[in-house]
Amino acid sequence: MTLITSSTMATENIAEAPLVSITSQDAFFDAIKQHCGKAFAGKVTVDNSDSDAFANKPLIMHVRKCSDSQLQIPFHVGDDSSRTWLVTKTGSGLSLKHDHRHKDGSNDALTMYGGHSQDAGWPQVQSFPADQYSKEMFVAQGIPQSNDNIWQMFIYPESFSYRLIRHGREFRVDFDLNKPVTPPSAPWGYSDK
Repeated sequence: MTLITSSTMATENIAEAPLVSITSQDAFFDAIKQHCGKAFAGKVTVDNSDSDAFANKPLIMHVRKCSDSQLQIPFHVGDDSSRTWLVTKTGSGLSLKHDHRHKDGSNDALTMYGGHSQDAGWPQVQSFPADQYSKEMFVAQGIPQSNDNIWQMFIYPESFSYRLIRHGREFRVDFDLNKPVTPPSAPWGYSDK
């Protein structure tokens, strides 16, 4: 009989489980990842809200940091560097989270909301319906209408688009991948070091 102790286990090699994924999601992830380090200017092409939060402000997306499992994509709106899109391979699809920070780097009350892919999507398009964490946060924050949010990202050779849809609401910003711009500083809460 062999007695396994914690010290015995510490010396054994434990293999990590592979992070499984499917072809369409890998192609989508890799198409964005190929732009790592580059930034691109965008413009709002659809916005049926009464908000002017994005009007007349430079819009810059920066494919800032990339690993084999996560893309960090800050979305700068004028001088507001509070938003970072996190696209993560989860082993059961792709997750999109919105990391929102204050200028001092602290978390916004409305942060890390997003969704998870529910099907294969396409190499050019992935959809992220709101996940349960987000729905509970939206209710707690008094915006239950956001429970029906679906975020979409589109990647083509010449353009990248971010889109939000729900009943009665649509927002879309398109970025020209043919014209890289100077990458901005790190978004709030992140470091260039």
